[in-house]
Amino acid sequence: MSTLQEKLTAARDGGQILESTFDNIHSLLDSSSNPLAEASITELVEGGEWAELNDRFFRKLAFGTGGLRGRTVGKVVTSAEQGSADEGARPEYPCVGTNSMNFFNLSRAMQGLVKFIQREHQGEGKPSIAIAHDTRHFSREFAEFCAKVATDLGVDAYLFATAVATPELSFAVRHLRTSAGVVLTASHNPSHDNGFKVSFSDGAQLIEPQATQLIELVNEVRSEQYDPVADQGTLHSVGNEMDEAYMKTLESLLLNPQLVADAEPPKIVFTNLHGVGGHIAVPILERLGMPCDTVAEQDVQDGAFPTVASPNPENAPALQMAVDQANATGADIVIGTDPDCDRMGVAVRGKDGQLHLLTGNQTGSLMTYYRVKTMIDQGIITDANREQAVVIKTFVTSALQDAICEHYGVGCVNTLTGFKYIAAKMKKYEAAIPTDLYDDYRSLSAEKSRELRLAHSRFYIFGAEESYGYLGNDAIRDKDGNGAVVMFAELAAYAKSLGKTIIELLDDIYKLFGYFLEVNKSKVFEGAEGAAKIAKLAASYADNPPAEVDGSKVVNVRDFSKDEIYDEEGDLIPKEKMLFVDLEDGRSFAVRPSGTEPKIKYYLFANRRPDEGSSLSDAQLATAKAEVGASIDSLWAALESDIDERLA
Repeated sequence: MSTLQEKLTAARDGGQILESTFDNIHSLLDSSSNPLAEASITELVEGGEWAELNDRFFRKLAFGTGGLRGRTVGKVVTSAEQGSADEGARPEYPCVGTNSMNFFNLSRAMQGLVKFIQREHQGEGKPSIAIAHDTRHFSREFAEFCAKVATDLGVDAYLFATAVATPELSFAVRHLRTSAGVVLTASHNPSHDNGFKVSFSDGAQLIEPQATQLIELVNEVRSEQYDPVADQGTLHSVGNEMDEAYMKTLESLLLNPQLVADAEPPKIVFTNLHGVGGHIAVPILERLGMPCDTVAEQDVQDGAFPTVASPNPENAPALQMAVDQANATGADIVIGTDPDCDRMGVAVRGKDGQLHLLTGNQTGSLMTYYRVKTMIDQGIITDANREQAVVIKTFVTSALQDAICEHYGVGCVNTLTGFKYIAAKMKKYEAAIPTDLYDDYRSLSAEKSRELRLAHSRFYIFGAEESYGYLGNDAIRDKDGNGAVVMFAELAAYAKSLGKTIIELLDDIYKLFGYFLEVNKSKVFEGAEGAAKIAKLAASYADNPPAEVDGSKVVNVRDFSKDEIYDEEGDLIPKEKMLFVDLEDGRSFAVRPSGTEPKIKYYLFANRRPDEGSSLSDAQLATAKAEVGASIDSLWAALESDIDERLA
């Protein structure tokens, strides 16, 4: 009977596994102390599961600028991985593989992170790290493991006692003044995934050059094994006291507390999609006098997300149970957050009595309008300081927000996709305030920090990205689903005070600024073969950008991977694999490979603006909606055809 080595060699020579798969299997077997590794690999080889082996081993799980993300449950689960768990239940152990999210890769990541923060640490005593997790498979075990690695290697660890939202981790890093933060989550990815997301001492994800420095340190670590140091770190438990401090910050997001207090509260149905959203969102709404019903079946924290195909509030099916409940009870609003509660999706009842799902662009534009207008009405933003006020959004987020800011005379800065770039701007604004004007910036009230920024730097009003991420203050440096719930509840109270539905308020905004439509599409390509297709497709746009699309001439191409592109403040945009194409007829589209999922994303844009000095009538708005919608459909049909040709 041939040995495992002989079978692997034969599979490589016969083209059943890739050369990289062969090399990475041997690398893992040589460096891992996990007894499951050889058992699982042997079982997959004996079963001829070559595609599974390629997916698990065709590469080493890349530590990117945000951390790690990958499968923690294989497509094929081995008996060694299933362990004592019942059939159909979560496996007892995460899947074996160099391209998998497991203890092997987690150990390497933590060892590299510890080296990084020890090198960067400037304060007295030991460096420290805050560690949080969501409800995903293995998240708690991974979090406890990270805390052990940190303390073994001489770093103090602050481990949350229960599953909490990703933005609360960002808040905790700033509140505790830790050297870094880690949250174990894969956000809204499918249930088989998990991830390791890193924040630095400011509570934000790393950007260059520190991101590359950390990646290099992680990549230097070859083995999961390490030697504990003599002077170990201390493990601290983080509990309700952090929740309370975080909720006080969320309360400060209200611009008009009296409006909320006086308004008849909207009837809200909330779902956390088996994640952590209900931990804070439900009690904060109750505290604000806006109690909500929850979807009992989805209140259960369960990493299998058993009631949804995808736990992503961007997708209509994820909110269907909440919508059904709202229709049964006559609720006005449905709110859903993803498993780690950094994203929020909503549906609102229109004058027609139906619930309408809002896109991330529509929700962000509504909140941009309300928060900018209200701050001006309240005299917070004035003619004297409005040039210091700014909204920050991503390039692929609706240009309606640019139009709103232009109308009110406040700045609008566009960044790359990812809240870390919005957070980098906030860090820049904080650093611009003379330090002799305050003792500790993080201890300042929202009003005092706003006063300093308006006088000496730039005041961050609001930030949004099209993928359902929003942030209303700079005390947190990541998109915040809990804060978004608070801000949207106030927006709903405002619309109700006008005697309008949120849909009617949105139409009023369209009439004033123009009808803007954005549609996001994607092509999913999984596994080793899929990764090659994504790379080929992305390269084809960079090497051979289109000259004409859907009968319209291309008038401008911005290749963010090659061109020198500057933002509205004159800061150079970091290089990223994204292409933005503008057409002669006013439509445009962007293409970028996802950094967290096996897909390539397409962002389609079109609009109809009113004549200068006028607004759209009801009839004109209806016509614009029909024409713009048809033009977007036509654009996507043309792009899909082009995709097939580029992959041929």
